[in-house]
Amino acid sequence: MALPQPTKIHYSKTRHCLELHYADGQLVELSAELLRVLSPSAEVQGHGSPKLQVGKKDVRIWKIEPVGRYALKLSFDDGHDTGLFTWDYLWQLGENKEVRWQQYLDQLAAAGESRTPKLIPLAVDAGKKS
Repeated sequence: MALPQPTKIHYSKTRHCLELHYADGQLVELSAELLRVLSPSAEVQGHGSPKLQVGKKDVRIWKIEPVGRYALKLSFDDGHDTGLFTWDYLWQLGENKEVRWQQYLDQLAAAGESRTPKLIPLAVDAGKKS
């Protein structure tokens, strides 16, 4: 049996979260970061061994496209835009988001990684005056 399909979808740019409204009045909110680090794409899920996504705290969704009547394609501002978020997958994320989020945080800690993006040092020409 298929899980419920949202009746309304809205992305809050101020809260950086995808809001899924259902016919029974339920509202499921999924942060852009959660969606990015748990993307169903092969790039993230790997082939049997998921790849830990790091430094995604500030990621945002910049494009949402429907895919038929069964999924959404989300494009993120870090360039990631593969993977289809089916209605079933989004529902399951909503139902288990606290557990899945804690698992993600535990994996980051175990790997000595962080949600915060790593800064890339810029080369500075010391001989140049501004």
